[in-house]
Amino acid sequence: MKKPANLVASFMSVFAFISWKAMSSFVLELARKRRSVRRYLPRDVGIERVLYGIRAALEAPSGANQQPWRFIVVKDADVKARLRQVCEEGERRFYEKVRGELGEWLAKRGFTWEKPFLTEAPYLVAVFAELGKPYAVQSVWLAVGYMLLALEEAGLASLTYTPPNPGEAGAVLGAPRRFALQTIIPVGLPREEKAKEPRMSLEDAVFLDAWGRRLDGD
Repeated sequence: MKKPANLVASFMSVFAFISWKAMSSFVLELARKRRSVRRYLPRDVGIERVLYGIRAALEAPSGANQQPWRFIVVKDADVKARLRQVCEEGERRFYEKVRGELGEWLAKRGFTWEKPFLTEAPYLVAVFAELGKPYAVQSVWLAVGYMLLALEEAGLASLTYTPPNPGEAGAVLGAPRRFALQTIIPVGLPREEKAKEPRMSLEDAVFLDAWGRRLDGD
């Protein structure tokens, strides 16, 4: 005996809703747990866990499906040391000039030109965007978002660090000039626990139908 079409449709609808609730809760909890980590244990975590994050990044959407991303995984201590030296040279120049609200914000959080995570973390992932591709930068950062959540799922800490001299840093890794360094992501186990920075509430960040029109109708 065949089930009525509306009963089958209702069953499928309930199943889809339950599946969505389970998955949405999982992804949201990953996002809530993830935090930016600047100090790492010098312990190898296995390249497969890092590549898991990159595999997730490769599933991201991109402008015209051009997939303008490239990744360099850095494990070698000498390469990491050269990369840190070049980045810190750029940071020194940046910190000599920074003033005003940004300077105060950096000082309040204890940030300096020194970037020890570039040599502490067992792996660095340098992420590049191919210039000239449609929406290349936006597409690459979508991929980075996928990667960060996948690394969190794999039990690894991470940080998106963009040096003030990305061209010089990219040259250390031998990247062609048409590929622009977007970020360097240290990956590993956190040296210490760190509280997550506060986030905006849904009500403050989202409007309905027009700018300034709150979700509650006010």
